[in-house]
Amino acid sequence: MKYIKINPSDNVAVALTDLRAGEAVCGVILQTDVPRGHKVVLQDLEAGENVIKYGYPIGHVTRAAAAGTMIDHSCIKTNLEGLLEYHYQPIAQVSQAASVGNATSERPRATFRGYRRSDGQVGIRNQIWIIPTVGCVNGICEQLANRFRAEIDPSGNVDAVVCFPHNYGCSQLGDDHQNTRTILADMVHHPNAGGVLVVSLGCENNQLDAFREFVGPVDEARVKMFVCQQVEDEIEYGLQQLRAIYAVCSRDERVEVPVSELRVGLKCGGSDGLSGITANPLLGVFSDWLVSQGGTTVLTEVPEMFGAETILMNRCQDEATFQKTVRLINDFKAYFMRNDQPVYENPSPGNKAGGISTLEEKSLGCTQKCGSSPVRDVLRYGERLSVKGLNLLSAPGNDLVASTALASAGCQIVLFTTGRGTPFGTFVPTMKIATNTPLAQRKPTWIDFNAGVLAEDEPMEAVSARFIDAVLDAASGGPVNNEKSGYREIAIFKSGVTL
Repeated sequence: MKYIKINPSDNVAVALTDLRAGEAVCGVILQTDVPRGHKVVLQDLEAGENVIKYGYPIGHVTRAAAAGTMIDHSCIKTNLEGLLEYHYQPIAQVSQAASVGNATSERPRATFRGYRRSDGQVGIRNQIWIIPTVGCVNGICEQLANRFRAEIDPSGNVDAVVCFPHNYGCSQLGDDHQNTRTILADMVHHPNAGGVLVVSLGCENNQLDAFREFVGPVDEARVKMFVCQQVEDEIEYGLQQLRAIYAVCSRDERVEVPVSELRVGLKCGGSDGLSGITANPLLGVFSDWLVSQGGTTVLTEVPEMFGAETILMNRCQDEATFQKTVRLINDFKAYFMRNDQPVYENPSPGNKAGGISTLEEKSLGCTQKCGSSPVRDVLRYGERLSVKGLNLLSAPGNDLVASTALASAGCQIVLFTTGRGTPFGTFVPTMKIATNTPLAQRKPTWIDFNAGVLAEDEPMEAVSARFIDAVLDAASGGPVNNEKSGYREIAIFKSGVTL
């Protein structure tokens, strides 16, 4: 298959491989070469006419476009402008889980091997995390991690000892200060951490006593905190605390756990013209399957819902969830407008080079990651999961900020689709799914799974069954590439004044 017309009503097709002038696409002879991921016009369009892809308008052409030519961001403009008024029009739910066929529907009830925590959560890693309350102690935390890693048996039950430096915790006001405390507190409670050491300086506005109260009850054998200004040798004192934590969590063992305990974040970055055709639909099938098993998936990147938000709104389980989704969308639009930024000018240079022309096109592809299950709940930034099924989460499109937010919500793993490639990982396993085979072949130390085979006539049933196995293997301890490379980072959302 060299091209695809996604929906019968579309007036463009998408190149699945590089196409040459003179080739036929849907009976139309190409007048120009068309790179993989880009759009071919299937009928003459006059200036101002809509471009239809996925069955929806993705913008209008700014100049006439002849059938058989390529169109991209240079001649397509978004139809979106201003604020919208929304009305709840619920639709019947038809899960995509059926599309995986016998490969998944007839398999036994799925399980994975995880760590049951005393608070009822399940972790898929057993790590020790060192968390600074303020950026001033980043160096101390890094030294503690390096020194302690050298002490312990790398083949033991503790998967990794990791510190998570960040720039915040002091000179912050209002929402920014609250965001920092919330994300760090979420990390303390995350089930992938068998133990946590919180390190404070002592004079920051994220004061340890207040932070300890904000965190709430913890297992004090596994979670320890100290103030560097109050001890004589902060490195030796920190090592003593780490040894005590290790003595407890090194005894943890994996046990068989139903997949209903799995909470998965859905994210994309460096999207291309195949994202909405291969990798994102694959995640959609996976999401529907996991939800059908009683598990949980979370979709974020609110600015990349703009243009497709009504599809999500009409999948809300009830009016109350619909209203929460309306607030999710409008609050983010208001954030853009407060900062005098255009709401709808989203596609990045990498997106455009890969074949994405407008925000509508990007959003219609992005939202396919959450399949077709009903929306069960909507979370504020930093809020932790409480409802199983498909959730929406408030966070920006930025890869590391959004992935950190997904992990902070309680997701044990993030599934990250990409058409351009990226090596990063957040503080939970960040599994990369390529939209195209050349990327998977070129970057094998970045990419964990190749969804590009869906553009090469491999059926979704077979690919999704293989993908489910790959995710469950990662949940059971199989390291993903960002972990193998030691790439683990956090980024906290900032919107206000720094003192």
